[in-house]
Amino acid sequence: MNRLFENTGNSSFMEFAGSYVRELPPRRDEMPVTPMGDRLPHATTIIAATYDGGVVMAGDRRATSGNVISQRDMEKVFRTDDYSCMGIAGTASTGIEMARLYRVELEHYEKMEGRTLSVAGKANRLASMIRGNLAMAMQGLVVVPLFVAYDPDKDEGRIFGYDVAGGPYERDRFDAIGSGSIFARGSLKKLYRDGASADEMVMTLIQALYDAADDDSATGGPDVTRKIWPIVSVIDADGFRKLTDQQVAGYVAEMLDARLISPDGPIAPLR
Repeated sequence: MNRLFENTGNSSFMEFAGSYVRELPPRRDEMPVTPMGDRLPHATTIIAATYDGGVVMAGDRRATSGNVISQRDMEKVFRTDDYSCMGIAGTASTGIEMARLYRVELEHYEKMEGRTLSVAGKANRLASMIRGNLAMAMQGLVVVPLFVAYDPDKDEGRIFGYDVAGGPYERDRFDAIGSGSIFARGSLKKLYRDGASADEMVMTLIQALYDAADDDSATGGPDVTRKIWPIVSVIDADGFRKLTDQQVAGYVAEMLDARLISPDGPIAPLR
């Protein structure tokens, strides 16, 4: 075995791979780009919110190419390690690649150092990967993730948002990205409650995603006929868990039943 792989001397998988074979992974500032505009599939709305002891992330399933629905069942929320996950908005292929590389980056660090990164360290590692995509972003291949993690030191969930140059920016209580984010965030402002349980927060995010789909054509609502449901993941002291389709379908059915009576959803009390 090549001794290069026995002791890399570097806890970053990205830097190790680049030093061994320059083209793996490719340097984005050296990749030729043909402007594609809206022809490439784009991921849309991702939302996240903290609750008492953890954090929930949810995403719709629609991908669009301009005014065309290019995929109805795309997954946009990815587990990155046992206590974190990220959702992507923007150019779908770039975002999926970034999520996969980031997961390997965290695994490589843990193997090399014998410990996991802190939550802030994880957020900063992702920021450096986003910064590495800046040249591509300036040419239209933009991807902006949302990162969430459970922090065992604080016994709470944390949320980090980014811009195309990296960031990161820690968000308080909740955040949303993507084309429907303005509507989802407005819904969360009214529905979010401090001290909510995980079950209550999952329903809150289901409601917010539905509100986003109600006003944003690029955001897909639950597809009852095809049985395509939002992706919902919960992270707490027990680790990451993704809700099953059957579990999410139960929340959606409860939400839709209530909206037959009140189409605009629950009304936030003024007092």
